[in-house]
Amino acid sequence: MSSQMTLRWGIVTAGKISHDFVNAFNTCTNRGDQVIVGVAARNKDKAAELAKLYGIEKVFDSYQALAESKDIDVAYIGSLNPDHYPLTKLFLENGKHVLCEKPLCLNYKQAESLIKLAESKKLFLMEAVWSRFFPAYIALEEQIKSGKLGDLKYVEVNFGVPIAGVERVWKKEFGGGVILDLGVYVLQLAQYVFKDEPRKVIANGEVNEEGVDMVNTIVMEYNNDRRAVLNVSGKFRLWNKATVYGTKGRITLEDPFHCPTTLVHVNGDVEKFPLHKSPIDYNFENSAGLVYQAIETARCIKEGLLESPRMPHKESLLLAKLEETVRKQLGVHFEVDEMEFP
Repeated sequence: MSSQMTLRWGIVTAGKISHDFVNAFNTCTNRGDQVIVGVAARNKDKAAELAKLYGIEKVFDSYQALAESKDIDVAYIGSLNPDHYPLTKLFLENGKHVLCEKPLCLNYKQAESLIKLAESKKLFLMEAVWSRFFPAYIALEEQIKSGKLGDLKYVEVNFGVPIAGVERVWKKEFGGGVILDLGVYVLQLAQYVFKDEPRKVIANGEVNEEGVDMVNTIVMEYNNDRRAVLNVSGKFRLWNKATVYGTKGRITLEDPFHCPTTLVHVNGDVEKFPLHKSPIDYNFENSAGLVYQAIETARCIKEGLLESPRMPHKESLLLAKLEETVRKQLGVHFEVDEMEFP
């Protein structure tokens, strides 16, 4: 696509996260030359409601119709976890770029299959790890690169939210469990900091009667005496901050670390990164920041990149591998784990 053309988005599903994505997108004044033109959902009434609320021009009868449409260039997929693989595949096969909600897939084999497909079709694909595009994350990375922390040694992250009763989390058929819902965030932060694969992963936790995990403590050991300790809970709220320790001090992404607006520097200075406002309420905390990944997606597509340097394919594959490692240690098994993918 030429850099002059407006990038046209299609929204896939009309649930809470899709609402927040569209709300953040529409109210951001510096998103550049991109627009949301269509939406499709299993329930057409829900799609029509979303379209009416946010002024989206077209409501499509099916995902297939949206995927085949000549009116969209890129799809945002906000479906339940088990649908990430088939829906992303559908849109890639129809020549559309894709930004898919995290986790990219239920397991490594599915993720690898989608990435191969996107690369073979020369299409952009990114797992929507929105955290990495927040200004506070970019500032954190700059601080690390500047050497102010010295040699990085330790990462400590907590993420606990009382969601154990939410259907998509506690039910196995919906790809439930906290490792795929909250754990993605703590794992990706350790990866973002250490830029390396851990040599050892130890996970302990608690599994519910459906056979999915509700609590995790994950210890990851890296070369050069580096370590990450990650706590995840779907049962109650933790102090959801992330601290990176080096030989010269520490730096903290304040709660909520996964969509932060506050960074505490090594010298104790507190830096704020306010989000843009919307007249419509969001479903989730700090969802205005969902637009940052849309801005990155548009930038990459216009520059002809097939992946984002901030969330490249190899990171999604490593994340999928780590999620699977934790699941297996806790005895969490999905039907798709037995299946092969092209």
